[in-house]
Amino acid sequence: MNAGPAADGASRLLRRPVFWVGAVFLALTFGMHALAPHLGFLFPEGARLVYTRASFPELVASHALLTGAASLVAIAIGLSAAVFATRPAGRDYAATLEMLSAVAQTFPPVAVLALAVPSLGYGALPTVFALVLYGVLPVMGGALAGLGSVPGAVLDAADGAGFTPGGRLWRIELPLAAPIILAGIRTSVTIGIGTATIGSTVGALTLGSPIIDGLSGDNPAFVLQGTVLVALFAVTVDLGFGEVERALVRQPSGASSRTR
Repeated sequence: MNAGPAADGASRLLRRPVFWVGAVFLALTFGMHALAPHLGFLFPEGARLVYTRASFPELVASHALLTGAASLVAIAIGLSAAVFATRPAGRDYAATLEMLSAVAQTFPPVAVLALAVPSLGYGALPTVFALVLYGVLPVMGGALAGLGSVPGAVLDAADGAGFTPGGRLWRIELPLAAPIILAGIRTSVTIGIGTATIGSTVGALTLGSPIIDGLSGDNPAFVLQGTVLVALFAVTVDLGFGEVERALVRQPSGASSRTR
């Protein structure tokens, strides 16, 4: 008896690592306060076992908001720069753009935060600024590689078919380059999730808050809680992007088979 497409889809989802890692991440996010008191045997006697300055759902939400905002800005800048560098008017600037983006990544995140605080103040803004600097290069690199991988014959065929430059970009180049572009975005966002933890050193509310408090207060329980959640967050998002990439790679073959 056929269980139907819904059951098949559920079965495939249960076989994906992203489902199980994401489930553990959510369970710990909402259940850490209940679980932590039972792990006292792992830590020195007398250590506080539960981080109480903010709830873990609040920390995760703030961390995700900071990373998401910075990632959107980095994606916009990186994609725009790559598109400009692959057009006739911007090809001479491609090497310069790559150099500037690479130089921005040579500055340690803590140094960027320290330089940004006098002008941007404490809290989220300097954190977002640092994350944008670190997020642009992977996006721009992936976009340059993706747009550069589009075969010349395909571009010539699009020109012959009467596509405008903008139409060729949106309907031909970007769809064909999408898997490689998404790989760069995946790297940028994953790096951002890990790097955002240092924002807590300048007052931003992130999953780095229990880590910083644990290190300053010699409390390994706080450090472990923050570290585990950051790692699971990054792995879950990375696996999620992997699923999207897999779907994009399958899409052309499925489309071609339907047109035969």
